[in-house]
This record gives sequence, C-alpha cells and structure tokens, in this order.
Amino acid sequence: MSNTEVAPQEILCATDANCAGVELLVPRQVPLGGPRAMDVRRTLPQRQRSLIGAWCFLDHYGPDRVGDSGGMKVPRHPHTGLQTVSWLFTGEIEHRDSAGFHAAVRPGEVNLMTAGRGISHSEFSTPATTVLHGAQLWVALPDSARHMAPTFEHYRPEPVSGTGWTLRVFLGVLGGSVSPVTTHTPLLGAELVLEAGAELTLDTDASFEHGLLLDAGSLSLDGHPVPKDNLAYLPVGHGSLTLTAGSDGARVLLIGGAPLGEKIVMWWNFVGRSHEEIVAYRAQWQAEIGAETAAEDNAQTDTGDGAGRDGGPAGAGSAEGGAELRFGSFPPGEPAPLPAPALPNARIRPRG
Repeated sequence: MSNTEVAPQEILCATDANCAGVELLVPRQVPLGGPRAMDVRRTLPQRQRSLIGAWCFLDHYGPDRVGDSGGMKVPRHPHTGLQTVSWLFTGEIEHRDSAGFHAAVRPGEVNLMTAGRGISHSEFSTPATTVLHGAQLWVALPDSARHMAPTFEHYRPEPVSGTGWTLRVFLGVLGGSVSPVTTHTPLLGAELVLEAGAELTLDTDASFEHGLLLDAGSLSLDGHPVPKDNLAYLPVGHGSLTLTAGSDGARVLLIGGAPLGEKIVMWWNFVGRSHEEIVAYRAQWQAEIGAETAAEDNAQTDTGDGAGRDGGPAGAGSAEGGAELRFGSFPPGEPAPLPAPALPNARIRPRG
C-alpha cells in the first residue's frame, strides 16, 4: 500500500524501550485519496514510537463497504528498503509488481513483498469484493539486506487452536507454529481470535518488543484494557503475554521483533538512511515514470492509433537501451503511476 499523504513527514525511526508498562498508540485517520476514498487507521509510525522491532508502518482498514468507499484503488507506486506485509480479514486485493509477480491477497493468507533496492507495485480490490477489511504493514530492512533484489512470497498458515482460541502465525514462531516466510531480522506476525471470556497466556521471546492491535471485540493485555483499533506496545523483557477477551470475544494482530538497532529515515514510500538517499529515490522515480510516459506518448504518435503501446517498456527491470530501472516497469495499459509528493522545503532532518 502507498502512503498517499500529500505532505508526508520525514521520520527518524529509533528504538526506545525505556517504558516498562503497556503503552497505547492511538490511530489517526488517513484517506487513501479521492472524495470517496477509503480511510485507514494508522498506528505506526507515530512521533512517540516509530518502530516495534523492525515493523515501521501499520495501516488498519475496514470493514468498508466497497460500494460506498470505492474500495482500494492504489495505482503503481515505488518502495525501497522495506518489506510490505498484507493481511486480510475480508475481501480480496489484486497485487501486481515490477518484479513480475501477480497475486491475490485473500483472508488468512499473507503476501510479503520485499522491495530491497527498489520495486513498484499496485493494489486494487477485486470486482467481487463487497466488504474490505484488513491491515497493511511494512518491515524496515536492515542495512545488510536493504539493497537486495526485489522478491515476493505467499503463505497460508495452518491455524493452531486451543480452548477458546485460534492462532495463525504468518511470520516467525509462536505457539508451536513456524512460518517459512523470509525475514531479515527476527520478527513475529500473527492473527489471534478469542472466544467470549477466553484467556490465553502465550510464551514469547523476551528479547522482542511487541505490539498488539485490537481489530474487533474487547480485550485486556496483561490486565490492561486495550481500546478497539489501538495498538498496545510492550518493550523487551516480557517472556509471556496474557490476553483476556471480553464478553464479545476478540480478534487481534500481534507483531513483534528484536529491536532493529539502526536509525532509518522514512518519507513517503521510501526507507533510507539519509536525506540524500530519499532525494535520490524520489528523483529516480519521477525520472523513470516521466520517461515511460514520454515513450508511450511517442509510440501513440508514431502509430496514430495507440497500437504502439505494445512497444513500451520491455519488462520488469529494463529500459530502452538495456539500462536497468531501479523501480522496474509494468505492462502497457495499466493505470498511470502515482507521482511522488513534493519534498519539504527544508532539508529532511531526523525526528524522534
């Protein structure tokens, strides 16, 4: 998913695990664009906390009636230095990227796209989708992996059940379930559904920070009530978590990971390490989509009827003359890519 804010703020993400209790991160509403846009509830990043492990972004949306909101319509946009993690409760989303992967995002199945040095992708809810409900998360890649080639993985975790609860682990290890999906720092990602009044104590990695998002119902975490749509944060040092559902049960997303131990600068859809990198990523994206548009316009002019669109960019990662594109290319006939927002007037400076 793209961060479609008109004036996205630069954010320096740094680990701060000084708080010993449960910290609540309250969501803010962010429209995905347009007068009938679907709104998302963003709990990461925030000024007071930018990272949970390597998790650096969490948008929570729905349940949304697609007939009212228009659904998800996010044209092609770029990413660097991160992994996108898509998880749905209801509906279906079509994913297409410049590394050549074309896949459906469905409930109970995780799609993980590794941007590495650069990728572009689009996300559209499918025509059959009437209600859209899910979460989009990003993971910051460590310096050792952030320049890798882009790739994509899909996984459907088998549920693990006990008295009054069902667990699906899509990243990492929890409750005896192990995900094979590739991560580059120690991470955890899971969905947990609890029946009314159920209580569950999970053994967790004490070296991890954890975040728990309450999607539906009512719940307390280690005796602390968690409001719906809030993200509850726990610092390192917790070897177990106790979840207690209210009278209407609960559905939660649990994320976690070892503190990244690196400072990252995140602006729009780019994760980098400096102002100069972010400026360069933006300039390259604008140059690539500008050249692509010019090539398509020239092809249409040459043929007079638009048939020349088939002579556009040769495919993922290539450009005219064989030069490699950082953000790849799409087949002809796809919706126009999203241009990057304007950079701040001042130098992008780190912020905690």
